[in-house]
Amino acid sequence: MQRVAAIDCGTNSIRLLVADLDPETGALVDLDRRMEIVRLGQGVDRTGRLAPEALERTFAACRRYAEAIAGFGVPPRRTRFVATSASRDAENRDEFVAGVVGILGVEPEVITGDQEAEFSFTGATKELSRGTFAPPYLVVDIGGGSTEFVLGDEAVEAARSVDVGCVRLTERHLTHADGSLSETPTEEQVAAIRADVTAALDEVARTVPLERSRTLVGLAGTVTTLGGIALGLDAYDSARIHHSRLTRARVRELTSHLLAATHDERAAIPVMHPGRVDVINAGALVLLALMERTGAEEVVVSEHDILDGIAWSLV
Repeated sequence: MQRVAAIDCGTNSIRLLVADLDPETGALVDLDRRMEIVRLGQGVDRTGRLAPEALERTFAACRRYAEAIAGFGVPPRRTRFVATSASRDAENRDEFVAGVVGILGVEPEVITGDQEAEFSFTGATKELSRGTFAPPYLVVDIGGGSTEFVLGDEAVEAARSVDVGCVRLTERHLTHADGSLSETPTEEQVAAIRADVTAALDEVARTVPLERSRTLVGLAGTVTTLGGIALGLDAYDSARIHHSRLTRARVRELTSHLLAATHDERAAIPVMHPGRVDVINAGALVLLALMERTGAEEVVVSEHDILDGIAWSLV
């Protein structure tokens, strides 16, 4: 077994995985898996820069992660920090890089959308071949700033990243001029999000043959939260959520319920992370639009995603 540490820093959240990996058997044993909502991408779509308060929230989480990594005895050469959409787009990303190096001793890799897609695919599908899920797999990773679409069997055949993440769409269409969020989206706001997602799916379809998929696999917080709601969980339980299935009809029902709910009603849902309350609507609309576009009858919910792919890249 080889011990590694992987960090995935996205637009909305930063996550850590410390794990023991066995390349011979494909086994991954979690030692520490955690997530914090830091909203690194706060305002990036509008200003093009990482906000000082967003950087400080992210650096504070990095300090906690550095302590955990040291506690498990993982050296820097076995640690990988991957930064995604928000830091790709920011003018002041050098400030972000310098801060991370100073705290963790490793340089964050600001990866491309294609690299992000490959890590997501590896993490999500490595164990699927041992189950009853038929390839080709279409892996959709709904992030904060972007969404990745990856098609493949044992390896990636086609991939595309588009800028329709749940945070980006929320800030673009569900935020008033004074920065406050809409309590419940209007029909016009929902239509605007749908239009952006439809245009993005048209772009994706030019390079990713979506119709070839036999198994749709959904990753990241939007999908796992919807999975937890569908199961009626009293608290978030990743073991029960992992590889649960959501029908298209259920996704449509949940999306309608969330769109009609107030902020407080969404916040009261037991599996809802506080940092996801304001952006879950946009994320659910992305998933629903994809299922309607491809005709997918169900989505397999996966707790293994880009973070696991980053870990496997270390061995």
